[in-house]
Amino acid sequence: MNDSSLSHTRWNCQYHIVFIPKYRRKTMYGSVKEEVREILRTLCKYKKVEITAGAVCSDHVHLCLSIPPKLAVSEFMGYFYGRF
Repeated sequence: MNDSSLSHTRWNCQYHIVFIPKYRRKTMYGSVKEEVREILRTLCKYKKVEITAGAVCSDHVHLCLSIPPKLAVSEFMGYFYGRF
């Protein structure tokens, strides 16, 4: 098990999240793909969320995130959407 812990608990909360652009347009390629990766890394670092796996494809983004239990998944996703 992961060594992530709070004051009296150990946790391992992992979520598989997929972002899809409207109409599944193939918009993420070339330099945009690299920029999306950097933005995702930066936003996750701000909220102390670990990216365990991820892939930026031309028409969607897959992320496997380890989100601490103190942070609600809906709150984190709202934070993401507010930044894009």
